[in-house]
Amino acid sequence: MELQRKNPAVQPAGPLDGEVHNYFATTATASSWITSISVATVHFGAPVGSALSAYFGHRPVVMAGGLLSSIGMVAGSYAQDLLQLYITVGFLTGFGYALTWTPTVTMLGWYFEKRRPVANALASTGECMLTFILTPSFQFMVDQYSWRGAMLILGALQLNLCLCGALLKPLYRHVPPKVLAEEKEHELELLTQPHIDSKSSERSDSKKTDPLKVKIIHYVDYTLIANARFMVYSMFGVFAALGFFAPSLFLVPYARSQGVEEYQAAALMSISAVLDLLGRVLFGWVANLRLVKTVHQLIVTVVLLGIVLLFCPLATTFTQLALFSAGYGLVFGATVAIHITVLAEVVGVERLGSALGFFMLIRSSGGLLGPPLAGIFIDRMSDYSAGFLMAGVALLVSALFLLVLEQMNKKGTKKEKDINLENGKGHEDLKHRNYGYRKS
Repeated sequence: MELQRKNPAVQPAGPLDGEVHNYFATTATASSWITSISVATVHFGAPVGSALSAYFGHRPVVMAGGLLSSIGMVAGSYAQDLLQLYITVGFLTGFGYALTWTPTVTMLGWYFEKRRPVANALASTGECMLTFILTPSFQFMVDQYSWRGAMLILGALQLNLCLCGALLKPLYRHVPPKVLAEEKEHELELLTQPHIDSKSSERSDSKKTDPLKVKIIHYVDYTLIANARFMVYSMFGVFAALGFFAPSLFLVPYARSQGVEEYQAAALMSISAVLDLLGRVLFGWVANLRLVKTVHQLIVTVVLLGIVLLFCPLATTFTQLALFSAGYGLVFGATVAIHITVLAEVVGVERLGSALGFFMLIRSSGGLLGPPLAGIFIDRMSDYSAGFLMAGVALLVSALFLLVLEQMNKKGTKKEKDINLENGKGHEDLKHRNYGYRKS
């Protein structure tokens, strides 16, 4: 089988891209930009979603996002050229997804404290079920109603996001924005100018707090850029994103290049999706037991994920590839189930909304650079296994940033305790302050 004919770097990224590729008789690269623009818009729009949620509330923003994603998909079904699809399905639908994802995950973090790991895990299982059910269903709809009819149906289904948003229970935090802004400004000063005495900077806070800064920090917490632990965790996200995409793009073409039949190759993704679902539920429950620190569990799962990807080129038969798919799905699910929980522990639940937005924005660089970078390696080595090797190395590098984060946590714990004792505050009172709502 000729590699250039099946190069994933120039193949459509999904069923819709493939149908559009054939309908408009365009290049596969041009049609694949539909999915690429949508994914990029989700990442770049995440900070906007968190800011709008802080201003209007999470419920209306999620409902607006569901409506926008539906409009984009329905409008795309009437597109007459690729440019219109880029705007509708790529940008409008992608931005709608950004407005739904960020506020929903933020509210999930507010709803739960003790059960946050298992709550995040259960909430994320919808992605696995969607992959398992919708992929063959979409192809069936295309066969029955053409790609335009399938998009109309998907647009109608996405209106359910509005219903989901309406069911979100608002949480009212009885904390004046000025108080939060003063705390964050104080943290920013201590991080950028550690020689400043904490007591003297506290005395100056009330004098120099700017009302404009209060509003900006309330909607977009820019002080996160001075949070060293958050930036280290964001770098973990960048390198992890370089490796997460590999199986979804390369597994089926790699299996076909090894002589696996077409339907058996497609079944590998279903095997991965089922084990992904199991991994999210199982390891979310394990994280909820608090037997080990969540960041330690994340380090182990990321390392295992990298090792599994490095061993993929050794699989040459369907049975071996099925075992790889099962192992990858299980460990990937374990990683996805807890990485948001670790982010909440890094920045605190009160800053989770802004942190999610910035984290997605920074991580997007890895997701956007990963496919073309892997394509370069595959072209030069004329072997799909190069994509898995690159992804495995990237994940192992991301684990190094988690190790750095853990060392920073150990050093920071003692320092924070000393500062809190000096200020007459308890560490737990500062970190887990109750803002007027009951957590599960």
